[in-house]
Amino acid sequence: MPNPKGNPENLKPIKSDREEPLTEYLHLRVTKEMKEEVKAKDDPPEFCRQAIQEKLDREK
Repeated sequence: MPNPKGNPENLKPIKSDREEPLTEYLHLRVTKEMKEEVKAKDDPPEFCRQAIQEKLDREK
């Protein structure tokens, strides 16, 4: 009988090459147009992280 949770490799934590691990979640509301544009990117989560980081760096 197959494992209902999938391949055991899928259950291992994801390794990251970042200086700081991504441990927190941030939820925000956007317009439908913004959501569609972001989802069209190759890597939407990374795109959002970079955009937020750029804005934070500019404000310092």
